[in-house]
Amino acid sequence: MAITTSICSSPNQPPILPTLSLPTIPFTPLKTHHPLQLHLPFPSSSSKFGGNLVSNDALAIAAAAEALVLARAAVEAAIDAVAVTDEIGEVLSCRESGNESGGLVARRKRRRKRRKGLEALDEEMKRDVEDGMVSFGFVRYEHLSPREEAECCLSLKEGARLESERFRVVEAQEHEPTSKQLAKAMGMKMRSIDKVLCKRRESQEKIIRSYRGLVVSVASSYQGKGLSFQDLIQEGSIGLLRGAEKFDHEREWKLSTYVYWWIRQAIIRAIENKSRIIRLPGHVCGMMAKITKAQNSLNQRFQRLPSHDEIAEVIKVNASTVKLVCERSRPPIFTG
Repeated sequence: MAITTSICSSPNQPPILPTLSLPTIPFTPLKTHHPLQLHLPFPSSSSKFGGNLVSNDALAIAAAAEALVLARAAVEAAIDAVAVTDEIGEVLSCRESGNESGGLVARRKRRRKRRKGLEALDEEMKRDVEDGMVSFGFVRYEHLSPREEAECCLSLKEGARLESERFRVVEAQEHEPTSKQLAKAMGMKMRSIDKVLCKRRESQEKIIRSYRGLVVSVASSYQGKGLSFQDLIQEGSIGLLRGAEKFDHEREWKLSTYVYWWIRQAIIRAIENKSRIIRLPGHVCGMMAKITKAQNSLNQRFQRLPSHDEIAEVIKVNASTVKLVCERSRPPIFTG
């Protein structure tokens, strides 16, 4: 067997690897345990050139890695600068408008207050679950599809119609009607009456479980106004069910958008009627809300408590009316 090698190397050309030329010979197994080793000498110029290529590649990789680190540091510095600029701009805008203490700080207070209310509710839920007494049913949020919402609203409408008929029979006969009398007045079977009432109860539980988060969110904005947080949630849930009864699923409305105003109205009305020992008329409560809003605005502008004349000028009423409403809206003084 003949083995030939050829190496071509010149200073101006890249090195050429050695080539082996094996003649065609019949295959015969080797009877030795030592493998065949070929010792091929390489010229010194090829080794030098390969070493230069390796060193150049290493330098390029190191430079690229250093550039990447610097680019990341520059991006982080830019992000920090933008954040600081936004904070400074927000503070300056608050100072220019004179609302530094009433703008940003007020929003932060509202967020803390809402978060505190949610935490208090979570603790209360845990206690109720441990005691086995949850007034709003099983505490678990349940997402309803539009079809399920429509079915629940229809069940509530049917139950409300049945309830109004029961009230009419009570007024006519001056006593609570039996199931048979109610079924005769409605033109339905007794089994159908029981089915409507059970379906109404189930629909109420589904609606309350599904939208309890919305009720909590609205109720947290009215804390500290005379009613406890649990009472606010209870009144908001009543408004939620009332709004679900009035909801028309055939129109392109979302149930959450529609019932939001019913929840809010129910909470506001409960605060007006139940937060005081002596109830104030509705128009007095509305006037008091306008006076409070104007007082807060003037307080931020003048950095002092405004007078009755200044408030009256803003809301366009007489100063005597402002004074009378403020006096009548004071909480009573308990003696003894």
